[in-house]
Amino acid sequence: MRQRKVPMRKCVASNEMKPKKDMVRVVRDKEGTVSLDPTGKQNGRGAYISLDPELVKKAQSKQMLNQALNAKVEDTFYEELLEYVEYQKARMELKNG
Repeated sequence: MRQRKVPMRKCVASNEMKPKKDMVRVVRDKEGTVSLDPTGKQNGRGAYISLDPELVKKAQSKQMLNQALNAKVEDTFYEELLEYVEYQKARMELKNG
């Protein structure tokens, strides 16, 4: 059986290429609303960030998602993103542990 190709995406905070499943997509729709996209299939401009709380904090301090999505990203969204990333990271550790 052939090995499947793993889709890779670049993290906006670290500029590293990583497997898509190890990242979370943030999307800006036509109305300019920024939201989490756990499915990775929502319409709109997307940016990926690694499941690492330190990188989320770095992205917040340097306003990296504003530039990547060409939109104003509120601090409340970064807090929501941080909670989501910490939750997903804990899930991955339980699954792999």
